[in-house]
Amino acid sequence: MARIPRHRRLVLPLLCLLFQGATSLLFAIFVRYNHETDAALWHWGNHSNVDNEFYFRYPSFQDVHVMVFVGFGFLMVFLQRLINADFCAGAVLISFGAVLGKTGPAQLLLMALLEAVLFSVNEFILLSLLGVRDAGGSMTIHTFGAYFGLFLSRVLYRSQLEKSRHRQTSVYNSDLFAMIGTIFLWVFWPSFNSAPTALGDGQHRTVVNTYYSLTASTLSTFALSALVSGDGRLDMVHIQNAALAGGVVVGTASEMMLTPFGALAAGFLAGTVSTLGYKFFTPILESRFKLQDTCGVHNLHGMPGLLGAILGVLVAALATHEAYGDGAPAEASLPGLPSRLPMLRGPGLLGGTWGAGG
Repeated sequence: MARIPRHRRLVLPLLCLLFQGATSLLFAIFVRYNHETDAALWHWGNHSNVDNEFYFRYPSFQDVHVMVFVGFGFLMVFLQRLINADFCAGAVLISFGAVLGKTGPAQLLLMALLEAVLFSVNEFILLSLLGVRDAGGSMTIHTFGAYFGLFLSRVLYRSQLEKSRHRQTSVYNSDLFAMIGTIFLWVFWPSFNSAPTALGDGQHRTVVNTYYSLTASTLSTFALSALVSGDGRLDMVHIQNAALAGGVVVGTASEMMLTPFGALAAGFLAGTVSTLGYKFFTPILESRFKLQDTCGVHNLHGMPGLLGAILGVLVAALATHEAYGDGAPAEASLPGLPSRLPMLRGPGLLGGTWGAGG
């Protein structure tokens, strides 16, 4: 086995030390505890312990943490801003799925740094400038992560990788680990979608809609996988991925009055599109557009994410005062957290303007 040149072996540790030093310096200058964490500010406000968002948000934060690092980790290989960091990490891990096998550790580190910056810029434009609320991140996380990774996959395309295509196939043990990731993601996806939403009916609705959509996408995946396989067998790639498409497609609309039927229909459509994408669309992307999508992120995150954005627009446009009453969302779900649901304000939707109080 050829030895790696010394200068190349030093790239990764030097980059890690450089980024750690820069991060520490930035934290020392700019980062402080917020009013719910700072002892002086908290007691000055005369709050009770049960008022602290920590006790409401930390369970969701734990769920999202397990999903991102155990779920995505196996599948692919609350402080207010900490849960947003997990969302950013989720987008990065999605992008990793498109370039695995074509990059080294140092390249992945640089990619993560660049994507974190662009993720924040994209999120700021959508959520702050355009006033969009995207509870489960169909647009900001899944669509962005998928197409960022696909773009890099095209840039890093190398024809010689075609000779090692056999290495991209799975074996029993790798399929088993991937299924562990799938199960973790399936179980915790409702927490992922509902973590940034407002406490109360919006969060409750998000969890219910996500579960409905996940069950529908799972059923459609099993049906379509057996149908298109030719021999009636299930394809493990479909089961490991397309069964999760329901969680992606309702990300934007999960807070809204999507209705149980709407969630089921969206999930079934997402599972169908994702399964057919793995069977028919992925080979076209590789042969015609030179996109070597290692983990099929376009099928699980890209196309369902786009469908989720369209669904969010449709449900918001069809909103009525009878459906929402005085519970129409008008501001960000939580102080300090970006807004993730399209604003239901102004004459364009309901014929009147809603304020914070309804």
